[in-house]
Amino acid sequence: MWRATSLRQSFFLGLLAGGVYFWGTLYWLIETMTTFGGLAWPIAFVAAFLLVAYLSLFPAAFAVLLARSQRAFGPSALVLAAPLWVTTELGRHYVWDGFPWALLGYSQVTVLPVAQSASLVGVYGLSALLAFTATGAAALALFRGRARVSYPVVAAAIVMVCVLWGNARLARSALLQAGTPVRVAVIQGNIAQDDKWNPALRDTITDKYIAMTRTALDGGATFILWPESSTPFYFEHDLLRGGDIRRLAREAGATLLIGSDQVESLQAVAEQKAEARYYNAAFLVKPDGQVGAVYRKMHLVPFGEYVPLKDLLFFVGPIVEAVSAFTPGSDPVLLTVDGHMVSTAICYEVIFPNLIRQFVNGGSELLTTITNDAWYGRSSAAYQHWEQSSMRAIEQGRYLARAANTGISGFVDPYGRVVEKTDLFHEAILIGDLRFITDRTVYSRTGDLVAWMSLA
Repeated sequence: MWRATSLRQSFFLGLLAGGVYFWGTLYWLIETMTTFGGLAWPIAFVAAFLLVAYLSLFPAAFAVLLARSQRAFGPSALVLAAPLWVTTELGRHYVWDGFPWALLGYSQVTVLPVAQSASLVGVYGLSALLAFTATGAAALALFRGRARVSYPVVAAAIVMVCVLWGNARLARSALLQAGTPVRVAVIQGNIAQDDKWNPALRDTITDKYIAMTRTALDGGATFILWPESSTPFYFEHDLLRGGDIRRLAREAGATLLIGSDQVESLQAVAEQKAEARYYNAAFLVKPDGQVGAVYRKMHLVPFGEYVPLKDLLFFVGPIVEAVSAFTPGSDPVLLTVDGHMVSTAICYEVIFPNLIRQFVNGGSELLTTITNDAWYGRSSAAYQHWEQSSMRAIEQGRYLARAANTGISGFVDPYGRVVEKTDLFHEAILIGDLRFITDRTVYSRTGDLVAWMSLA
């Protein structure tokens, strides 16, 4: 891109690079929409192609902006590559409804000494670090003289400082002794996607989750998470099986977090009225069996739970809406567990760092997320989703508990270390001793300040 001869060439090189990256990363979209979403293959291909094409516009914009900077400032423009890259990642987050999947910074989530910097600057700050490091490597290939040496030396020095600080933070691990302990269980029911809403399996599925929950209770768990959409019925409207779940919480004196679809009016559903509103929700069932709070998913999955740019993509809308047409929630509701504040993110929305920061700034002492990744089959999507979820624990300095229908479920400590996790497509019960934490990281206080400075 640096050696492109025109802005047009820069644009198409950026578009090509973006297309290769996003097709390689999101290859599983078509199978997800056809096998599990019920879409015809041509429609799924068009939807995936349009999403990849849209996302590729951001690397293309980066290439054009860098080319313009090069014309204005010459070789010195290379120092602008990192802030320009982060600017385009912010664009992916905030333009329209946002799709910040697979940001550059996530590549470091398992490189724990480097990943600790997310507690200071978030995932966008890590993206900036990697982009700046890449400019150092680029300088070796592009320049001669002082510039050839100065870029890589500065980049290497910054990385070294991050690694040393990260290792020191990991060695200290002060947050592991902070706060109040709580024994949490996550239930992985491993219900096949085709079975989840089969009326004939309603009792079988519910009985399985209740039995697995009793096992978790026998293990001393006091806060138990079920996955997203785990009940094959509308929990708040089903007096029989919903009543069984409430009774379970009451008899055990435990708190349950139940993923279940919510509808405002069963009559509107029965009459197939257009005004029927569906929500992807999480219900907190208190030890007295009453519902203490309901959180409605705020960031819906494009082409899975809603249609972005519906006026332009009118040909996709009717098909997607035949599968699911949810309404987004509007409030970041917090949940009270044993007198402590807890937050939950449902599925895809855990990749929005500002939402999780909003929860923590509102008082959340423990992060939870519930999901149904059966949609992704055995593709890499489930692993991508898990690792992006783990980054939230580092950013906020909180334990993370994750309950997934078919995996990956598990616990992550405030430093991004995996306490325990499950394999895909197995029944599993995990019980972990986590902690409610009130300390706040620099990132939770300042947010994406470093990223927004890229726009200056």
